[in-house]
Amino acid sequence: MTEILFYQLKGQSLEQVLPPLIQKSLERGWRVAVQASSDERIEALDAHLWTWRDDAFVPHGTWREAEAAQQPVLLMLDETNPNGAAVRFLVEGASMPSDIAAYQRLVVLFDGEDPEALEAARARWGKAKEDGFAVTYWLADTNGRWQRQA
Repeated sequence: MTEILFYQLKGQSLEQVLPPLIQKSLERGWRVAVQASSDERIEALDAHLWTWRDDAFVPHGTWREAEAAQQPVLLMLDETNPNGAAVRFLVEGASMPSDIAAYQRLVVLFDGEDPEALEAARARWGKAKEDGFAVTYWLADTNGRWQRQA
């Protein structure tokens, strides 16, 4: 059964949170898709994932590349899954894929400081529970460690 994880970004940016979460997925042997809602966000993430730490980078590509299907991490705007990802990250309000059950995990990252994003996440949470998916809610503590809230 697909797990849907909701990560509320509060006091942390997407650029701080996303790369370590992707790394953990890769360590588990999962391919990853990151779906954003704008081309500008894809471009920013593409640049950031190469340089997010001095001693590490996240190997990735975008859906525009000829070898997109071979990428361990694929940045995209639509809900296709050309690299056969087991985990899909949804950022900045990217829409839920119609084939949720095709993934082991769906990770919804949302800005906890934005009332509209918070309300949208609550609606998605309710719909996911109603549809019978296993859902969890995560919030970082004062040390930046993720704590399960529900």
